[in-house]
Amino acid sequence: MGDLIDTRRLAEIGNAILQWLLANVFVLENAVQLVVILAAFGASVLVVRRLTVLDRPPAQPVLASLLTVVRPLALALVWLGLLAITLLAAGVARWPNHLIQIAASLLTAWVVIRLLSQAAPSATWARLITWAVWSVAALSILRLLEPTIAMLDAVALGTPKLRISLYSVIKSAIVLAVLLTIASYVTRLFEARVRLSRTLSPSAQVLFAKSLKVTLVGLAVLIGVHSLGIDLTAIAVLVSALGLGAGFGLQRIISNMVSGVVLLIDQSIRPGDVISVSGTYGWVTALGGRYVSVVTRDGVEHLIPNETLISERVENWTHTNSHTRLRIPVRVAYDTDVHRAIDICVRAACETPRVLAEPECRCLLIAFGDNGLELEVRIWIADAHNGVQNVKSEVLLKVWDMFRDAGIRVPHPQREVTVRGAPGAFPPRPAT
Repeated sequence: MGDLIDTRRLAEIGNAILQWLLANVFVLENAVQLVVILAAFGASVLVVRRLTVLDRPPAQPVLASLLTVVRPLALALVWLGLLAITLLAAGVARWPNHLIQIAASLLTAWVVIRLLSQAAPSATWARLITWAVWSVAALSILRLLEPTIAMLDAVALGTPKLRISLYSVIKSAIVLAVLLTIASYVTRLFEARVRLSRTLSPSAQVLFAKSLKVTLVGLAVLIGVHSLGIDLTAIAVLVSALGLGAGFGLQRIISNMVSGVVLLIDQSIRPGDVISVSGTYGWVTALGGRYVSVVTRDGVEHLIPNETLISERVENWTHTNSHTRLRIPVRVAYDTDVHRAIDICVRAACETPRVLAEPECRCLLIAFGDNGLELEVRIWIADAHNGVQNVKSEVLLKVWDMFRDAGIRVPHPQREVTVRGAPGAFPPRPAT
């Protein structure tokens, strides 16, 4: 057994570890720093318990959303603030503060991960942010961050006017990811706030939300490119060239986008409107950058290009007024008392629940048809989004029941047939 395990060597290793712990860990300086960290935590707990404002939801929706984000992080933020004050005082007094720096770094990484994870648009994005932040924190604690940066910066591709290193690429990617995450979160907060506005129309709400999103994303991309060290003047020239090419190759897409902006500005089509275009009748559920979503009564969602809504004739049943007039044709036999039939049609229409009393219902004699008298019932409704044909069906069912009770006939199609060439219709052909 002694041949397999060198007890003398193990004793030497154990003694070396003990000496290192006594020299670097179990020292008075580290004990004081540990006490300071724990004291800061205790003080943070007492401060957070005194902050009753966290339990009172503010009236402003934006402040309420911000409080929802800050409330779970209140203890960590107060603790981090006390550690920052302690580090500042230790730096001025030149006291040892290595453990306090480690605690502050870990706490900062945790707070940043929580904030960015809540703002991240997806779980994958949140995991990438978590790995990146913890990696930077670990390198900083081990004092390997600066050597790692120097090593990454040494791997570079350079030209007389531009130098791109691996470090600048990673830094730009991190900056772009953080800025895009913040832009996405700010946009969601703004959209939630705009939806509560009673002064802005749905089209204006969509326009403002999309404008803010495009602006923030554009700024994030420009800042990310600038952090890479690329001159923005060259980017402007490249964008101009791409814009010229896009003007020829992406005409339809650009036309749809511009048409979408026009629709949002003039508010001719808004979410919730009932429209009919290109044989499609339905409700507008969303205004997109390239298309408008229209859902029919069958539950089928049609994605109609914005250009179609600009260039073709569109029937908007709820654009300026939700009242809609419907025309319902009715036919009665020639031997019918037409005045009585008209009165019955008006009464049947007025008794239908969704038909408005004002403007009043009317029934007119339109024509003397081939098979009977042509009448037309004209009614008004205020909820075309709930369907049109179902109202017509209800009116016609009431008319049918009342006609049957009153003995009024609805005529069948009639045709008179004259047979030519019957016996005796023409003189006999003379014999040859």
